[in-house]
Amino acid sequence: MNQANEILFVASLLVLVSIFAGSASSRFGVPFLLVFLGLGIFAGESGPGGIVFRDYQLTYAVGSAALGIILFDGGLRTNFATVRLVAGPAFALATLGVVGTAAIVGVAAHFALGLAPLEAFLVGAIVGSTDAAAVFFLLNMKGLALQKRVSGTLEVESGINDPMAIFLTMICVELVRLGQPPDSLQLALLFIAQMLGGLAVGVVGGFLLVALFNRVPVAGGLYPIVAMAAALLIFSGAHFLQASGFVAVYVAGLVLGNRRHRGAQVILRFYDGLSWLGQIVMFLLLGLLMTPEEMTPYAVGSGIVAAILILLARPVAVLLCLVPFRYTWREIGFVSWVGLRGAVPIFLATIPVLAQLPRSELYVTAAFVCVVASLTVQGWTIGPVARFFGLELPPKPEAVTRTDLDLGSTLDRDVASYRVEADAPALGYRYSELPLPRRSRIISVIRDGAVMDRLKLENLAPGDYLLVLAPAEHFFQLDRLFTARRQSKRERKRAERGEEVFGEFVLAGDTLMGEVSMLYGIPVDEKDHREPVGAYVRRKLRHRAVVGDRVRVGPVEFVVREIRNERITSVGIELEPEEHPILRGFRRAFGFD
Repeated sequence: MNQANEILFVASLLVLVSIFAGSASSRFGVPFLLVFLGLGIFAGESGPGGIVFRDYQLTYAVGSAALGIILFDGGLRTNFATVRLVAGPAFALATLGVVGTAAIVGVAAHFALGLAPLEAFLVGAIVGSTDAAAVFFLLNMKGLALQKRVSGTLEVESGINDPMAIFLTMICVELVRLGQPPDSLQLALLFIAQMLGGLAVGVVGGFLLVALFNRVPVAGGLYPIVAMAAALLIFSGAHFLQASGFVAVYVAGLVLGNRRHRGAQVILRFYDGLSWLGQIVMFLLLGLLMTPEEMTPYAVGSGIVAAILILLARPVAVLLCLVPFRYTWREIGFVSWVGLRGAVPIFLATIPVLAQLPRSELYVTAAFVCVVASLTVQGWTIGPVARFFGLELPPKPEAVTRTDLDLGSTLDRDVASYRVEADAPALGYRYSELPLPRRSRIISVIRDGAVMDRLKLENLAPGDYLLVLAPAEHFFQLDRLFTARRQSKRERKRAERGEEVFGEFVLAGDTLMGEVSMLYGIPVDEKDHREPVGAYVRRKLRHRAVVGDRVRVGPVEFVVREIRNERITSVGIELEPEEHPILRGFRRAFGFD
């Protein structure tokens, strides 16, 4: 009894300390996941905590369950439109990219660690895949708004590339253990069966789960419990059927997240916390397993392998996979850099230990060093690198004051409440002229506790509460409309110096570029003068525009303000007054100053 209480006390204390330490460290830009891993080492047998933990079997079991939950949560939050946009390149990265990365890392491990070719390739297989937990987690934690194709490629790739890494690791472990040459055809068929089987189980399981939620009413608080049990059932059931449980659970989450069903909002909120818990537990357990004394003999060689992985293997694999899909060099550069490694490599490194391979501690050390290097070097620099490559979109709102109301599957639109923030873009419009997305409407406006007559309302005011009916995919645009925009880094610096930042002029999307060019001094080709500014901006964005996207042309920056029927109908132009004295005169002449 006392031992059970001690375990419970230590486990809960570690989780609480991890959360608060991670929150404090994030102010200095330290990746949360690195903090969790460090605290696990601190509490382990080589640290002040002195906890002796050597249960690789438990770590493997807990890690599998946690990864299943994290992948299910990732699927819930991924839009089908994103998958369609990046399916080809993401699949190439998840298969050929993993193999290519493993091969290059294997060459490095052969020379740096003195391993036989097959053992060296096993090291490459262990660290060959990006980590879904790390990618989902760090992209969201950094608050980055990335171009859709880039963020979608990273998220979908990380969600589906684990099966390839696990497959390669399992095969290499068996070959090292048994010493038998592989049958290439049999291996290829086995992999295809794993992937297709996982896809089939995920699709069937996802649709059955949607039908279950919509046809069998349960208490509101039980929806997330049902979803969790079903996700783990799909994950483990796929393994029983010799299919990939990781693919199955991700696809099931994707199907459930893109279909209307009861309990959608409460499931998302529950899984947000549950995936956090899964990541914390995974990294704490993996940290407890690490003993620096055992890693010292292989530290230098593992550091070389990590450097090759980050600086050569990942970029080469990404370049070969994305060039056929016509990604720009900026997109390729950023995707190459965000090849984040997290818990998965250390989790995979437990497989050689469980198989009792010779020098199994070497694989754990190599995986650990690669993860720490990736989280430290790449995780710490995601924001600056996104800005360097020019892929960061306008900053996300500081805090979206939206509350979703769950209407189940009875409507094809959702209802949400907003509190209009000071400096929200909506305050700059007359109420009747608000640029609402298609099929969206404001049901009611509440001011000072009273429901306003919308027919007599001229303008919204800060602090107004709105009930809005809209398709789920349009709430992103509504968030930007009713929430104050976070200042960019450049704007904050100018504000600190007491300098004015020029506001936006708003143009109709059908304004001709020739007129815009003459008025604002924009260098535009003669052939583009007859093109509407909305079509021009959409072309510059490669026809993937969303509200808030920006394009810089010469001295000005175009901002997408409104999209209707896939056409940009309103465009903002941002300029700085000291760079454009003529426009400053326009501003004063029209009463903007």
